[in-house]
Amino acid sequence: MNYFEQLAARSRAVGSLVCVGLDPDAKRTPISEVAARNRAIIEATAPYAACYKPNLAFYEQFGIEGWRALEATLAAIPGDIPVIADGKRGDIGSTAEAYARALFETWGVHAATLNPYMGRDTVEPYLAYKGRGLYLLCRTSNPGAADFQYLQVDGVPLYEQVARTVTSWSPDIGLVVGATAPDELRRIREIVPGASLLVPGVGAQGGSPAEVIAAAGAEPGTLVVNASRSIYYASDGADFPEAAARAAQALRDELAGAAASIHA
Repeated sequence: MNYFEQLAARSRAVGSLVCVGLDPDAKRTPISEVAARNRAIIEATAPYAACYKPNLAFYEQFGIEGWRALEATLAAIPGDIPVIADGKRGDIGSTAEAYARALFETWGVHAATLNPYMGRDTVEPYLAYKGRGLYLLCRTSNPGAADFQYLQVDGVPLYEQVARTVTSWSPDIGLVVGATAPDELRRIREIVPGASLLVPGVGAQGGSPAEVIAAAGAEPGTLVVNASRSIYYASDGADFPEAAARAAQALRDELAGAAASIHA
């Protein structure tokens, strides 16, 4: 199976569209505790996780010990659960080849996030790894997204041009579209109805799971909704694994309920 087929199979197996972000905050979790915390959260949330997404910056901040914690984290994720490496890479030539090699050979992840700003040739080294998934930034969830993503290009917003263009490059390409922009999310789904969407921005950023489902649908493999802080730091106490499991289960159930109400 390619990545998107694996994601669809996993989503159906656990009835979940939840991507669990594994993003340790250096101010809240010392590096000496990161690997153990991640293992505990993975074990607790696995029944509700369609996939996991470690953001590479949260490991790089710790230096070599952070990379070791990432290695231990990836080893703790069951083999049937896809892993998205969130690094938003974007560079040319041999640099892109090195990034792709790091992600898909050294770390062995199933999918990665990329920045499409520099064009198709910067994505092609990743596409050489057949069956791996790529999520390219399209309409992001941050306030500054409007600085460039709404600029008009041939009469339509840049994010629409990105959606159309990058998904034409390969069936292995999906899009990152923030939950905090439900109208744009709906428009992107209209433009590329079969594309797989990685949707961050629920939980701590305030996006609505119900609005995400209403805008993007709930077909397994074509949608995964990421929550990081709201699951990872559902508790700072000794009960953090149980709290993370409750948060992941609640998001899974909220998404499933929203999908059921649409089809009712």
